[in-house]
Amino acid sequence: MGILSFIDWVVVGLYFLLILGIAWWVIKQKTETTSDFFLAGRHLGWFVVGTSIFASNIGSEHLVGLSGTGATDGMALSHYELQAWCLLILAWVMIPFYVRSKVFTMPEFLERRFSPLARTLLSTVSLVAYVLTKIAVGIFAGGIVLSVLLPELQFMGMNSFWLGSIIVIILTGIYTALGGLRAVAYTEAIQAIVLIIGSMFVLFYGIQAIGGWGSLVDTVGSEMFNLWKPIVPDGVSATWAPIITESQMAWYFNDQYPWLGMLFAAPIVGLWYWTTDQYIVQRALGAPNEEQARRGSIFAAFLKLLPVFLFIIPGIIAFALAKSGTIAEMQQHMIGADGEVIRENAQAAFPMMVAYVLPVGIRGLVVAGLLAALMSSLAGVFHASSTLFTMDLYTKMKEKTTDKELVWVGRIAVVAMIVIGLLWIPVIQGSRGLYDYLQGIQSYLAPPIFVVFFMGIFNSRLNKQGCLSALIVGIILGLFRLAVDTPAFLMDDFSYTEGSFLWIVNNIFFQYYSLGMFVICIAVMVGVSYATAAPDKEKISGLTYQTLTEEDKRESRASWGMKEVIWSVLLMVIIVVIYLYFRG
Repeated sequence: MGILSFIDWVVVGLYFLLILGIAWWVIKQKTETTSDFFLAGRHLGWFVVGTSIFASNIGSEHLVGLSGTGATDGMALSHYELQAWCLLILAWVMIPFYVRSKVFTMPEFLERRFSPLARTLLSTVSLVAYVLTKIAVGIFAGGIVLSVLLPELQFMGMNSFWLGSIIVIILTGIYTALGGLRAVAYTEAIQAIVLIIGSMFVLFYGIQAIGGWGSLVDTVGSEMFNLWKPIVPDGVSATWAPIITESQMAWYFNDQYPWLGMLFAAPIVGLWYWTTDQYIVQRALGAPNEEQARRGSIFAAFLKLLPVFLFIIPGIIAFALAKSGTIAEMQQHMIGADGEVIRENAQAAFPMMVAYVLPVGIRGLVVAGLLAALMSSLAGVFHASSTLFTMDLYTKMKEKTTDKELVWVGRIAVVAMIVIGLLWIPVIQGSRGLYDYLQGIQSYLAPPIFVVFFMGIFNSRLNKQGCLSALIVGIILGLFRLAVDTPAFLMDDFSYTEGSFLWIVNNIFFQYYSLGMFVICIAVMVGVSYATAAPDKEKISGLTYQTLTEEDKRESRASWGMKEVIWSVLLMVIIVVIYLYFRG
């Protein structure tokens, strides 16, 4: 059927049997307590922690987005993947506090440090954001993959986008609801391995198809391998000016980045996501101790470098194959009459590589990897949403509960996520504008959350009033920018009066706006905290650097040795080497 042969379908079938077998084995284990269901009984070893973090991050939207931007802009967005160093901040700075506090969620840590209201506010915002962004974006990107790989799949009037999405959503939701984090983490570990191996085949056969690395560079030009290109784009090399694109949210496919925004704003989003987001950090919380959590995070940092080679470079290869006419179908789909890549079609770069470059059998393995990416990202958001709702919101609504009740509430919450995912399908099918719009939300969500977590740990004088003020101001600023941007996405011919206040807000480069939010949130948090009473030192003992006891310090120091230091230094060396090598 379509581009898949019988052998490919056999391989895909074996993949599903493997995942179902692992899920069934895990489901048979105990999930009676909240620790079992939501944190895998805190028994996850470093390998599972690391691979699970990687698999949660690399969803089908990365395959679509990163390979697409590779085809259009080359190495431009590798900057975001090279933020693997943020995981070292999780490993060395944040994990000691998280593990020591024995929390289930990130908002719960915020309650320990500041107040219950801060916990409720962050949980609510995070839950809404997960539903609006991670589920919707994951399904959209998965739909693109399925529609390319299974174009002829039809059943009861439903196309491949519908059928594939429904099957994957329901299957993923079932093992997430029954097995909890243990099922999610162990299946993600296998899915990560399948995805990595499959993507390596795409890279290998792609380079072979274009005639080697030298031929690739000659075909697309050395500028496609220039990591520094987006930092100082043409026309603004001597200014600090933001780049105004025809769509402010089209940043995911745009190669024009002012270097000031990339240098200072991008790490804000990176550190928020990798060190404070429940979706990612929950895996580290499932480790038995600080040592395993730290090693898993360091391992995940190394895995995080792989997308540069497994997704972005295959995207460049796809452009080369299309531009050179090596594969006529790719040329017809991706190259316009002007000889340039068609940006909206570039999203199909990776699945088209799978369809036209890979041999029979290997193609089935990579399709399994693509499905793994979709399933792992959905499993992660289903379980993270379930944990936030159950442990942060439900326990506030009903204080006297049993572990058994909370586990069942968690399962019901997963079922609710499945229903929401299914309801999203008709909304997002073919809605590229919505996809870009939702991708941009994190830039306006990150600053206040990043500020309250990091400032809270490094400065014990900051209090609950400062935290709440920073969160509220930051959320309002983010929602305001989204409200200003929304009409431009709903109406193609909409524009604000040039020079007006709303026009200025709409035309501020998104990274600069995010950076402005960051500065304002710091000022608000510090100003309000120092204008009000200091927090009780006993209540925040062990939750800030200034309140660590000697025992806390000894335990943390005993959890790492030279191996962890050497691997961390090696990661930074590799990142520097990549930056030095890819200069065009």
